[in-house]
Amino acid sequence: MKTLNKIEHYRSSGGKLVATALAVAFAAWAPTSIAANVGEDLANMFKNGEFDVNFRYRYEWVDQDDNGKKSANASTLRTRLVFRTAKWNDFDVTINMDDVHTIIGNDYNSTRNGKTQYQTVADPKGTDLNIAALTYSGITNTTIVAGRQRIIRGNARFIGNVGWRQNEQTYDALSANFKNDTWSFNYAYLDRVNRIFGPEAGAPTEKFNSDSNILDGSFTLANWMTISAYAYLLEFENAQAGSSDTYGARISGAPKIGDNWAITYAAEYAQQEDGGENPTDYEADYILAELGFKVGVFALKAGYELLEADETAGVAFQTPLATLHAHNGWADKFLGTPANGLEDTYIAGSAKLGKGTLKLIYHDFSSDVGSVDYGSEIDFLAKWPLGDNYSILGKLAYYDGDKNAPAGSLAQDTTKAWLMFTAAF
Repeated sequence: MKTLNKIEHYRSSGGKLVATALAVAFAAWAPTSIAANVGEDLANMFKNGEFDVNFRYRYEWVDQDDNGKKSANASTLRTRLVFRTAKWNDFDVTINMDDVHTIIGNDYNSTRNGKTQYQTVADPKGTDLNIAALTYSGITNTTIVAGRQRIIRGNARFIGNVGWRQNEQTYDALSANFKNDTWSFNYAYLDRVNRIFGPEAGAPTEKFNSDSNILDGSFTLANWMTISAYAYLLEFENAQAGSSDTYGARISGAPKIGDNWAITYAAEYAQQEDGGENPTDYEADYILAELGFKVGVFALKAGYELLEADETAGVAFQTPLATLHAHNGWADKFLGTPANGLEDTYIAGSAKLGKGTLKLIYHDFSSDVGSVDYGSEIDFLAKWPLGDNYSILGKLAYYDGDKNAPAGSLAQDTTKAWLMFTAAF
């Protein structure tokens, strides 16, 4: 049964009204003193700004059995230039340009280069305006941001920046964010989603034209409990099958039980149904349960995640704006939830060795409908800083497709390996 019909008028027009109201308030808050010495103040605003440079080189190798394509060898460099102005009457501006280019190895399907004989590595080359945002911070514990910006909500399971890929996902949006030691509230109106496929047009589409509203809040009691709730009302004009309304809540914490011991836990539930002009009428649930512990430099947790399928509609719970690489395995076999849904049972361990980090994760994947085994996956990561400005990362993912998995990608064994070097100044 539909639960959201009463807010359809808000979805179509209310979000824009809220955005307009925020813009008016934004202008009203600006003090009258900004009219004085405008030229000199603006010059100082840019003159006293900060400039950062970040280089991220990555080699990625991909091999997938039985799909008739050659192994991918992708050698790419992302150069990121970031300029932040000094504050002027509580305003500041951030400009971020990203450039992605291949170095030596370019035998891979970038989704734009036409090399479809190779496995896919979704890092197309190109130069892009990644962030262009005006921020107002003149209200205690509050920031208001207008323009192209990075938005990450919680653990990025539903709303994220897909930061693992060389082309980051950003949003043309108006957002308001409040945070103190106990409470946080966030609202954003999303006008456009700039996806990971670079500035060049093609398939998959490089942008979602959006009329979406996202809202969430949380309450924190020290380190032992955080309670959060969210409403993500997504509507995409050029990707209507991804339009959905999701409401959920999460509780998590890491209470200490000794000088070196802590219990970690998380539980989450969400309900999703079709939104906007989605042609499919469906409902599906999301469930997460995690329990683990930390002792000294070691951590271990076990978890279960369900993205339910609506068997009648043939559609499962979807998360089109998530940082999907961080969930359900690094081999990226589940960038879209299968029609029969997904159950992911996993165990993850990590250790700190000096300043470095080691991680080992095991996943067992199956369907929600029919309890069909999809396969299993082992992920391994090692990361070390090299001084204050450099770091190196090695990463491996091996997905073992089950013989009972549906024909196609889920039945095909896949191995991915990465070596990444980062320099930040």
